[in-house]
Amino acid sequence: MIRRLPLIPTILVLAAVATMIGFGVWQLGRAREKEALIARYAQAQGLPATVWPTVPVASERLPLFRRATATCLQPVSRKVVAGRNLKGDSGYSHLIDCRTGAEGPGLRVDIGWSQDPNAGQGWRGGPVSGIIGSDGERRMRLISTAGFAGLQPSAPPNVDDIPNNHLSYAVQWFAFALAALVIYVLAVRSRLKGPAT
Repeated sequence: MIRRLPLIPTILVLAAVATMIGFGVWQLGRAREKEALIARYAQAQGLPATVWPTVPVASERLPLFRRATATCLQPVSRKVVAGRNLKGDSGYSHLIDCRTGAEGPGLRVDIGWSQDPNAGQGWRGGPVSGIIGSDGERRMRLISTAGFAGLQPSAPPNVDDIPNNHLSYAVQWFAFALAALVIYVLAVRSRLKGPAT
């Protein structure tokens, strides 16, 4: 009796393998995009200081890691988040949301670091120079190179801290596809051989 390759399971396995290979190829593309982004951020560190943007910028083109200057006309709110100082000590970064004029996106400034979440009170605003870093709420913030109101400077953003794990993810997807294919081939081969007589 001739044993045939099981049609539906074969189609399902091949579709799953093709999907996993597709995910692997997509991750390779993401790895190239991330490499280009990291290179752009590294280049931004060497550019001359810019003025804090007065109009919203597209999220994919945020001027992160670039030196910038801004003026906080008036602090309007304060927030404390986990942060590090220049030595790498854990503590609190003190963020101030500022009014920058009658219009515009405003400004979030990291005015400095301390181990006391209640420190840094009383800053009234003024000129700020620093490095533009990412911010989960406001998309970006200006991390002052000088600590204000008795605070130490917070650690600036570091390009080396940006992960690029997409290549390893791609390898994992390709390995999953290969493993699924090998397991299926072995299972079908065993089935086609039939029981030993």
